Amino acid sequence: MNGGPYPLNVASTSTPATPVRRHSQQILVTPSMVRKRRKPRGSGAFHLPGPPPLLVLPGRQHFAQQQITANTNPQHNKKFNQWQRWSNKVIPSLIGPYLKYQRESSSLRHRPGLQSGDVQCRASCHRRTLEVTCVFFDYLEVLNIDCCPCTPAPLQLLRLGLFACAPIAPSLAVDLCVLELVRTLFVRVTPNTTAWCEALEVFLTGRGYKLSTKDNLRRRFSNAYHWYSVLVTNAGDHIYGLISQHLPSRSSADEVLPIQPSDYLRSRCPVCFGMQDWQNDHSSRLKLDCHVCIDACFTQKRSASPRGANGLDPPNPTRSVFISDEEVARMEAHVLACRGSLPGRGTKRKKPEGDEDGYEDGMRIPVSTLDACRESFLAADEKREKASTRFFADTGVMALLCRHDCVLWLVNMTSAGEKQYYALALIKKLFKHLPPSMTVGILYDIACQLERSCLKYQLLEDAILSRITFSISVFHAYGHQWPCQLVYHPRKCEGFGLSDGEGCERLWSALKLLIPPLRVSGYHQRLFVLNAQVRHLDEKNLDTFGEWLSRRWTRCQTKKSDAEDVLRQLSVDEANMRLEWRAQVEHQTKPLSKRSKTNNDEQISKILALERTLSNLDESLRALETHLCAGNVPNILDFDIRLSDERAHRSKVADTLRRWKAALGIGQFADLQQLRRSIFLQVRLDAQAVKTRIRERLRQRKFEIERFERSYRQMVNEHKLHAHAEASIQRRNPTIRKLVTTYNSLCGKLVDLIRRGEAPAGAIPPHSISPTGIFQLDVDDDIWQDAGLDGYTLAPPGWLADENTRAAIKFQLEVDRCNEEGARIMRERCALQEWMMAEWDALQEARTHADENEDLCFHFDLRARFLSGLVVHWQSQVRPIPCAWPLPDSWGPIENDLADAANTYYQPSRLDGTAIMDDSENDWESDNERENDELIDQLEEAALAETYRDHELD
Repeated sequence: MNGGPYPLNVASTSTPATPVRRHSQQILVTPSMVRKRRKPRGSGAFHLPGPPPLLVLPGRQHFAQQQITANTNPQHNKKFNQWQRWSNKVIPSLIGPYLKYQRESSSLRHRPGLQSGDVQCRASCHRRTLEVTCVFFDYLEVLNIDCCPCTPAPLQLLRLGLFACAPIAPSLAVDLCVLELVRTLFVRVTPNTTAWCEALEVFLTGRGYKLSTKDNLRRRFSNAYHWYSVLVTNAGDHIYGLISQHLPSRSSADEVLPIQPSDYLRSRCPVCFGMQDWQNDHSSRLKLDCHVCIDACFTQKRSASPRGANGLDPPNPTRSVFISDEEVARMEAHVLACRGSLPGRGTKRKKPEGDEDGYEDGMRIPVSTLDACRESFLAADEKREKASTRFFADTGVMALLCRHDCVLWLVNMTSAGEKQYYALALIKKLFKHLPPSMTVGILYDIACQLERSCLKYQLLEDAILSRITFSISVFHAYGHQWPCQLVYHPRKCEGFGLSDGEGCERLWSALKLLIPPLRVSGYHQRLFVLNAQVRHLDEKNLDTFGEWLSRRWTRCQTKKSDAEDVLRQLSVDEANMRLEWRAQVEHQTKPLSKRSKTNNDEQISKILALERTLSNLDESLRALETHLCAGNVPNILDFDIRLSDERAHRSKVADTLRRWKAALGIGQFADLQQLRRSIFLQVRLDAQAVKTRIRERLRQRKFEIERFERSYRQMVNEHKLHAHAEASIQRRNPTIRKLVTTYNSLCGKLVDLIRRGEAPAGAIPPHSISPTGIFQLDVDDDIWQDAGLDGYTLAPPGWLADENTRAAIKFQLEVDRCNEEGARIMRERCALQEWMMAEWDALQEARTHADENEDLCFHFDLRARFLSGLVVHWQSQVRPIPCAWPLPDSWGPIENDLADAANTYYQPSRLDGTAIMDDSENDWESDNERENDELIDQLEEAALAETYRDHELD
């Protein structure tokens, strides 16, 4: 062990056969702290004290302990009492001694000697002797400690470098170095105290150290580890709270409307909210001041076990990024009140026949497009059950992240579907922390449906809704209709730059290691572990901000340069091209025409296309039923769901076809029969039907790939389902390619008919689909374009018929987004430096006020070295990025601080160019195994994240 043997430890023998017991110096705890409370006579319920006090950390918020309903089980009552004492008395009293021990041990590098004044009782207290088993890395030791109210057992053990397992009379204590190692490990791997304790117990048993009772180490070690984690978290908050007292005020004089983003947001993401004045560089101010993304994850569930569902685990006195259940309940009630009485589940709201398609108030795309998006995108259906509330008490987590993947808030979900009030609660929470004129871009998988609901039911105040620009996330755009993508896709929507809106997906990937242990945890324990993991991710993000800005800046400039080169080659007038783009958006987002007798040709075309669709659905149903009768079904549950969906879709299409035919009348029916003999119309409608099938197949494949990615490496009993999904995806690839070949063949026939003059005047040939990259569903792919299939016959516009114009529109939009991204990165680079300057000045001010407190000065110095290391790393990364407004050369730390940080931060091999010698040549077997494992992991991660990462580069 580092720092020598334990100061009160007897000399250990070379081969210890039994634990060494040593009567150490007598230390202190009060009898009142260890005597058992008794229930009132005749009372079946436990007698609880009044409301617990608040845990107040200097410079931080107040964290109230929630009242927990008493339970008649004595074991639960004991746990509750211990939890209350830990939270309200022990942990607050240990913060100072813990900071002192950190200083004396030089951050646990060595073990300081025990001072005689530390164990003296200041009054004539009743003493009690406790026998405590102490757990170290490689041995056990038993100590006898005298305790009294002046110096309770947890305090005495902490001064010895140990942490107690109980707040009053602990029987086991763990070395702080062991706990710190476990705490560091459990945010990088799946936390498993059972496995850790079993391995440690076997390891110590092999060295002659044995605990007296079975499973005793796991329970007591878990308690010590949990409360040590609480202590470390609160101690860190205490130090930062003292520093933050000297930060510039970010509130107005009346403290009603903030003039800057709140201190909370500033602490969550320095790059988004760290600038001194968010209105700097107002002359070139971007349309959107910040970007956030929202998404839900239904794999972070918690089973409805009696222990978890009944709320028997008490809350923890730590900061949380979770929105309170009360805020979510208020938003749910608000949404229900705004919506009023709506049709219940299973009730179909029918649109009156003959109604003309149009726009809802405030929306930029027609109702028909919105309805199609809702039907095609799974997340848009709130009634779709994604996690059963019968088996799970908590069904998932919804997150609000900034564009740098920093968690702003989380909300715990308890409903079966992805309800809109969760997202609305997150949005409202965000705007409470923003200045009244700050604008926000929100990226959400179903942003079109969320904006529609907000406008239709007035779910958000106008003061908030007017400052929001909604957009859909890049990698989920394939689930939306093309008119929706024209308006909501972030690559086509002004102000979003190159933000992709998929930070939540990366968060779920980082949290996937917590899925198994949190499935059976208590309610508050689950939130505590998720908060701890978020804090770990915050630390990782803080170190990589400079690298993130540098990488995005380089990609932005490269994409912009390439796009500008193509535009120069095309030689298309920019003003005319922008007019063509606006005309394209206006035309392709127009409502569908009303079905009337004055527009028979268009209605006949729709009926013929619908008949083709119905025929294709009949063929698909017959094929499915044949497979079912033959017993060729790998998964009957999945197959039954698919068959039911196909039948429901077929029934809906047939009903629509009957209504449309009835609206035509008998005279039009005769014309319809005659038009069936038109070869050009027949081929064009066939091509349109095939293209519709290709789109639907590609969407279905994309959804299944996403499901397979999210469920990868999860529970063993789901492996068969995952394998079936993957096999189903691969089986459909040849079918999709065959459809593409069929469509291209029909396009060739149309070209021939136009060349022979057998097509209407002015008809243009449709664009064929390239088999290369067909499965990516990029926003600018030809799969979305219906040129030549939508009825244009006379003077087609440039955005439809001219290839150069179409290409110029695509690359000009890319240049526009790159310009926005470049301007935003320049602002974020300034925000990062201003955040560091403010942090450094506040730290120096706090250091000046704490000159007489050695403990605080030590931790302030540690903070100074940490900030200096960040400056060294950040400066080298963001140097090529110009500033959006003038800033000094200094980031805060002086040259000596930066030189010391550089010597610590960089390895010797990076400074002098010499290589570090190792014995890798002699360790060929273990190296090969390690390299193979790493290669396999990299290949798996690359295969799963290929779609996301490739699109991020776009």
